[in-house]
Amino acid sequence: MIVDSFGRRFRNLRVSLTAACNYACTYCVPNGKRLQAAEYELPTEELVRAVSLLVDAAGIEKLRITGGEPLLSPKFDALLPAVMQMPLNDVSLTTNGQLIQRKADVLLNSGLKRINVSLDTLDPVRFKAIARGGDLETVLDGINLLHSAGLKIKINMVPMRTQNADQIKPMLAYCLEHGFELRFIELMNMGHLRQGNQYQQDFFGMEEILEIIGEDYEFTRTDAPYDSTAVRYEIPDQGNFGIIANETEPFCSSCTRLRLSSNGYLYGCLSNATCHDIKPILELDHHQAMVQLQSLLVKTLADKQDLSFQGEVTVMKFIGG
Repeated sequence: MIVDSFGRRFRNLRVSLTAACNYACTYCVPNGKRLQAAEYELPTEELVRAVSLLVDAAGIEKLRITGGEPLLSPKFDALLPAVMQMPLNDVSLTTNGQLIQRKADVLLNSGLKRINVSLDTLDPVRFKAIARGGDLETVLDGINLLHSAGLKIKINMVPMRTQNADQIKPMLAYCLEHGFELRFIELMNMGHLRQGNQYQQDFFGMEEILEIIGEDYEFTRTDAPYDSTAVRYEIPDQGNFGIIANETEPFCSSCTRLRLSSNGYLYGCLSNATCHDIKPILELDHHQAMVQLQSLLVKTLADKQDLSFQGEVTVMKFIGG
C-alpha cells in the first residue's frame, strides 16, 4: 500500500470518459464554447484495463465515472458494466442529467445504486443562463425516472453570488421534499476563474450558505467519513445537506482521490497541474505494469497539497472532477 506522510493513500478513483460536454457552464468555460473531446482519448478497452490496474495497484475502493459529460461518451455503455464487475465497494456517476432518459436502460440494468446530478437552479431561465445548454425539464424528468427506480440521488449545486445565490433555499426545499441530498460546492479558483475578477465576485462561502439556510431551518452538524470532502448537516425529520467547503474548510490533508483523464493521464490533485502518463504502462504485461504503475502512483501521491487548495489554471472537466 502506498501511503504518504499525512497517512493519505488513494482510495477513490475519478475516471473521466471524455472532456466533451453538452453544457458550457459559466464557472467552467469563459466564452460559452462547449468543451470538446481531448485528442487521443483512450479507447474503451484501454480505459477499462487502466482502471483495473489502478484498482489493483492502489487499492481503490470507490470509483466515480465523470467527464466532461460522461453520458455523451460512446464508451459509457461498455465501461459502466465493466467497472461494476470490479472488486469495488462503491461505483457512482456524476452527470448534468441531460441525457439520463436516453441512457436509462444502461443505467438501470447495470446495478448502479447512486448518482450525482449537477444542478444549479430550478429556474428555467436562470438554468439556460448558467449552463448555456440543455433544458431544466429534461433534467428533472431524468432525475425522477432514476429516483422512482430506486437509485439514491445527490444534487450538486455551485452557489454564485451574482448568478444563483437566491436559489439556495428553493434548491434545498426541492431536495428535502424528494429525499435527495443537496451538496453545495464552493466555487473553485480554477481554469478561467484564475483570470480577472469573476471568482472574487461570485464566491459564496460556507458561513453565508449556512446563514441563509438558518433563516428557515434548524440544523446540526453530523459526522462524516475521514476522507469525505463534504461537511454534512442534518435537518431533523426532513433530511440532510452537505457543503463541499474547499476554501472555507479545506480537506486536502485527508484527500484520498486519484483522477484518470480521458486521454490517459493521472492527476493526484486538482490544485496541481502535474500529470503522469499511464499509456506506456498499458502496453506491458500485468506484472511489469503493476511494478511501474506503483512507482508512478508514488509520484502522483506526492503531487497533493499539504493543507489547502491553492488554485490552478487546469479546467476541472478535463481531468474528471
